[in-house]
Amino acid sequence: MGKTPFITVEGPIGVGKTSLAKAISDHYDFGLLKEIVDENPFLGKFYENIEEWSFQTEMFFLCNRYKQLRDIHEHYLNQGKSVVADYHIFKNLIFAQRTLNETEYKKYFQVYEILTNDMPKPNVIIYLHASLDTLLSRIKMRGRDIERNISPLYLKQLSMDYENAMLEFAKHHPDIPVLRFNGDELDFVKNPEDLNLIISKLTTSLKEGAYDHESSK
Repeated sequence: MGKTPFITVEGPIGVGKTSLAKAISDHYDFGLLKEIVDENPFLGKFYENIEEWSFQTEMFFLCNRYKQLRDIHEHYLNQGKSVVADYHIFKNLIFAQRTLNETEYKKYFQVYEILTNDMPKPNVIIYLHASLDTLLSRIKMRGRDIERNISPLYLKQLSMDYENAMLEFAKHHPDIPVLRFNGDELDFVKNPEDLNLIISKLTTSLKEGAYDHESSK
C-alpha cells in the first residue's frame, strides 16, 4: 500500500458504486477506474442460470479485473497519479463463494491468489450498503437489460455476503480504513449534502493517512 491515494468503492449490485466513484473522481481530479461488466459474454446467461454459467462468468471477471488493476499500477500509481475505482478485486471471492461449487472454488481461489499476490492494495475502501428494496428499485431505475433477470433472493444473499466479507476484511486489514455509508439514508446522486458528507469523511481519512492528493494529480 503506497502513499498515492488509491480509493475503492464497494457494495452490492445497484447500490451506486460507479456514481459515487465518478463523483469522487470529479471532486479530487483523480483517475477513474470502472469495472468491465457489459463486456462479459456470460453475464446474461449467468443471471438466467447461475449454476450453469457461474465458473465462466467469474473467471472472465477475474482476468479482466486483474488486467485493469495491473494497468492502474503501471500507468497511475507508479507515476504518482491518484485513482478511484468502483470496485475492489476481492469482490471476486464474494461472488465466487456464493456461486461456485467446492471443487470449482478451490481451483478459482488458486488462480486468484497467483494473480493478486503482488497487486496494489487500496488506501481507503468506501463500503455502500442498502436494503433489498432500495437495491431492486435502483436496478430497475437504471434499466440494464442484462440485469433484468436478477433474482431478489440472490441479491439478498449477496448483500449478506458483502456484509460478512467487509467485516472480515476490516479484521484482517486494520491498516486500510473502511468508510461505511447507508444507501437507504443517503442519496448522493440527488442530494449534494449527502455527497458532501461522504467527501468530508473521505478527505479526513486521506489526511489521517498523510495522502496529499494535491501532489499526486
